[in-house]
Amino acid sequence: MIHEFQVRALPHQAVNEQALKRFVADEKGWDIRTINAVRVLRRSIDARQRTIYINLSLRVFVNEQPTTEEYVSREYGNVEGCTPVIVVGAGPAGLFAALKLIENGLRPIVVERGRDVRTRKVDLAGISRTHKVNPESNYCFGEGGAGAYSDGKLYTRSKKRGSIEGVLNIFCQHGASPTILADAHPHIGTDKLPRVIENMRLTILRCGGEVHFETRMEGLLIKNGAVQGIATNRGDLLAQAVILATGHSAKDVYRHLHSNGIALESKGFAVGVRLEHPSALIDSIQYHNPKGRGKYLPAAEYSFTAQADGRGVYSFCMCPGGVIIPSASAEKELLVNGMSPSHRGGAWSNSGMVVQVNPEDVLLPEMQIDVEDVTPVPDDSPLRVMNFQERLERLCWTMGNYKQTAPAQRMADFVHNKLSYDLPRSSYAPGLISSPMHFWLPKFISSRLQRGFEQFGRMSRGFLTNEAVMIGVETRTSSPVRIVRDADSLQHVGIEGLFPCGEGAGYAGGIVSAAVDGERCALSAGEYVNRIK
Repeated sequence: MIHEFQVRALPHQAVNEQALKRFVADEKGWDIRTINAVRVLRRSIDARQRTIYINLSLRVFVNEQPTTEEYVSREYGNVEGCTPVIVVGAGPAGLFAALKLIENGLRPIVVERGRDVRTRKVDLAGISRTHKVNPESNYCFGEGGAGAYSDGKLYTRSKKRGSIEGVLNIFCQHGASPTILADAHPHIGTDKLPRVIENMRLTILRCGGEVHFETRMEGLLIKNGAVQGIATNRGDLLAQAVILATGHSAKDVYRHLHSNGIALESKGFAVGVRLEHPSALIDSIQYHNPKGRGKYLPAAEYSFTAQADGRGVYSFCMCPGGVIIPSASAEKELLVNGMSPSHRGGAWSNSGMVVQVNPEDVLLPEMQIDVEDVTPVPDDSPLRVMNFQERLERLCWTMGNYKQTAPAQRMADFVHNKLSYDLPRSSYAPGLISSPMHFWLPKFISSRLQRGFEQFGRMSRGFLTNEAVMIGVETRTSSPVRIVRDADSLQHVGIEGLFPCGEGAGYAGGIVSAAVDGERCALSAGEYVNRIK
């Protein structure tokens, strides 16, 4: 017989399946020998009180063998010779769009400016060793997109149409642990996600699709208001539909679209720093225990939000037991991100700490940054937020001594406008340089971060401390531009057959929401090409 119910267990009672069998047998008065399997359908940690509980939704097989799969697989047929659709970008939006095209009998032609997910690792390592950034292969560009080597978190608050559970099942089908289907905040891990991405590419190829690496889109081919394909550094590719999933850092794509009169608009984003604490300190704070998390709990997470002078200040992309990475996508810019391996067992925990910035905010006098090689754009330009982003990243690079050495300041020193005369150890491999970030960050950003940190310190005793270091700058929280599309057809408002997609187009914010948007755009592209046949 199969039973489903919800329970609250102590951490040691939920550590593995055998422990859960014992717990369920005791709770229900069942003979443990009759329990053949326990599957966790949903799992979350309740750390609001000193006693920590694990909330569980369970499926228990009593005197019955589990016969159902832990995840639902999809069938992908052969699409050789079928109608082609070009997908620009092999991040989550592009990969999931390609798989959805195959499901619907269309042949995806995926072009990716960067390198495959394995070869990329060489270029990433080189950033820390030599402080040189390959503009085509880095933490932002390459197979898997910005998420491949920046954590692999699968949690989303997105309410967009589409199946989040379906996305997670596809990840499982390609090698992710089925635990992501149960966890409240699912996470694959930077060490495991590349293999999953590689398996997705192999599915595309096995079914007759194409994947072209080191192939950069240099322009759209448009005739009579309809897309005909794309121009690349390796030649033209022709198709009647193009899914544009280039990611949030493809500045050259935005400039090309704008210069060719293709409708764009500025959008708000968030700017700030990466804040890093010792993971043991975060564990002790979040689990209300000076001894930390103990044997049975994972590295602790946190989430903070506050209001400061009319703008939101909040934590973003929290990485327990993780590291901070250099995330520039071009020379002469410096920005950071965070990532965690699957075990989340590192000595530090970090999070973006960012301030909400609206398009009109970048026009304020206190937000003007004068740096070399970045010329301000007109106030009404749809690229004005991107231009501010570029200038701040260039400023940070100069403050980092003109390389990937990141400017940094102890957290409490920053709040009290003090220079940090020394810095704590950090996970940031290229190195840190002490810098008065309270002085050179735009006042719009720094003053709100200071007020936010003070509020977070009151919310969580011990969080505001000089044991924590803030590292600059965090600027790629989302795209600074939206490529305008019709809400129903998902086509660009001015170009038939062009489907702006995912985070780079301004319609997603993370791996899962980008994947969902990729599937939606693939369905719309399929309807379009079938209609014009």
